[in-house]
Amino acid sequence: MKILSISTSSNICSVALLEDNNVIKEITNDDGNTHSVKLMPQIEQLLKETNMSLKDIDLLACDKGPGSFTGIRIGISTVKAFCDVYNIPSLAISSLMGLAYQTDFDGLVCSLIDAKNDNVYFGLFNKHQKQSEYLAKNINFITEILKICNKPIFFVGNGSIVYQDVLKSFLNENAIFVENNNYYNVDAVCIGKAAFDIFSSKKYSEEYNLSPLYLKKSNAERELEEKQNANHN
Repeated sequence: MKILSISTSSNICSVALLEDNNVIKEITNDDGNTHSVKLMPQIEQLLKETNMSLKDIDLLACDKGPGSFTGIRIGISTVKAFCDVYNIPSLAISSLMGLAYQTDFDGLVCSLIDAKNDNVYFGLFNKHQKQSEYLAKNINFITEILKICNKPIFFVGNGSIVYQDVLKSFLNENAIFVENNNYYNVDAVCIGKAAFDIFSSKKYSEEYNLSPLYLKKSNAERELEEKQNANHN
């Protein structure tokens, strides 16, 4: 099975081609340009360098968030367009699940994405299987949840860097960190591997539809609500 996978939920724009869960080629770019500028040229380069076309693709995959609101919309819109034209099956994978696929740690894996102001996007997994609801909460609230587990927990995602001291102070030796940048960013390879597992096991559901997973409102939405509330008062 040939899988074209893209990741646009972070500042890194990543595209990858996989044969089942084996990586054929990956291209990443974090040059500061918007994903709307980078994504299509990267896909074209990937297909050209692998002598493939979209007609050869059996499955499309992208990340659906949480993360950059704009980046998520760009990735999902691109996959939707390919689906409409080429009638290719597709799956949208949570960025938190994608991060969990960065490791084969035999135990609990906690994905944390920094959401600013002491908040994180959170997901808990065991052997890549979801163990909790996805949340956007204060880091102290999350540590209270993790303390209840009372087991070693392997942390992935940039939130685990930002709040490493907090996690260590709450969880002590149960908090496991690795000095490897690969564990801190979601990319197209881990999204593709997750999509392959879900698609091949036929366990896909509405959770993997091509719709964004935001978890919290955008700044623009919050500002609009504040203005509306102020006007009502």
